[in-house]
Amino acid sequence: MLLFRGVGGKTQLPTGPLREKLGEAGFANVATYINSGNAILSTALARATMLEQVASICSTEFGFEKAIYARTLPEWDALIAANPFADAVEPGNLLHAAVLEREPDEGAVEALRTFAVDGERIAVVGQVAYLHTPNGFGRSKLAEKFDKGLGVPNTARNWNTVLKLRQLAERASL
Repeated sequence: MLLFRGVGGKTQLPTGPLREKLGEAGFANVATYINSGNAILSTALARATMLEQVASICSTEFGFEKAIYARTLPEWDALIAANPFADAVEPGNLLHAAVLEREPDEGAVEALRTFAVDGERIAVVGQVAYLHTPNGFGRSKLAEKFDKGLGVPNTARNWNTVLKLRQLAERASL
């Protein structure tokens, strides 16, 4: 699974052409999730090689220079299993997960918690930051909080997107 920060909606990476270019480059079972710009693909390449090739395609074809993250299906399963706010996954509760480039530095989680307002709950488990937002603010604000609080590049997604990406990845791996 490839995660592209900040490409939902007015994306710099049009999903159809991205899917086409990744297919031409030899990646199998390419799917893109339109609401987030993420890509699902199957490859036998090492992660670093795959990221290098995809970054090159994104840069050359679309002028996209932002960070790209890769997570395998087992890593995504671990992300879902580690959710500390299982009580917040029902409709009406807004749960977000930000996949981090690396684990945050010591003290960063406490710094992030200073940005919590109106009953928000924050936890970081490994390379994922979780935020339960009963006040319902948008994802752009979420990414801003993670940037300021953790200082670690990330891609922020709501929980429904996390689950949808998992379903797409499972289908792509068949």
